[in-house]
Amino acid sequence: MDFSDPYYYASIITLVKKDSPYASATSVADLAGAVCTSQLGTIWYDNCLPQIPGATILAAQETAPAMLVALDSGACDVVVTDRPTAQAALVAYPDFVALDFGGGENDFQVSDEDINIGISMKKGNTALQDAINGVLSTMTADDYNTMMDEAISVQPLSE
Repeated sequence: MDFSDPYYYASIITLVKKDSPYASATSVADLAGAVCTSQLGTIWYDNCLPQIPGATILAAQETAPAMLVALDSGACDVVVTDRPTAQAALVAYPDFVALDFGGGENDFQVSDEDINIGISMKKGNTALQDAINGVLSTMTADDYNTMMDEAISVQPLSE
C-alpha cells in the first residue's frame, strides 16, 4: 500500500473510569501499577503501555469496542487509545474520563509517524496519490479537525 500525506495527528489518550484512583492522573507516571490493555497491533499497545511504570499489561484486545468493554467491566484500570476513539467512547460510556498524555515530557513518548493518519491506496497508484495529496494540501488543520469530529459523531460507537 501507499499512503497520502498525513491529514490528522491522533494524539494519545488514556481512558479510565471516573471513580478510578487513576482519574486524577496528570502524567504517565501517575498510572504506575495500573492494569491496562489496548487494541491489538497498535502503537497504543506496543509502545505506550510498556511506558507505564509497573503496569500489568493484559492481552491486547482484537477491537476498539472490546478494549472499551474491558475497561467498562472492570477487567482493567486503564485503556490507551487515540483521540477519535476516545471521543466516541466518552459518548457511549459516560462513566469514562479521558486523560491527554500526548506530547509533553511526562506524557507517552511517540513520534509523529506513530500518530499520523493518511489515506491508504493501492501501491503504485501515483495518479490517485497525487490527486489526494493535492486536495489535502488545500485544507487546514481546522478543516481536518472538523471533518474528524463529524465522522466521530456519526460512527456506531457514538450512537
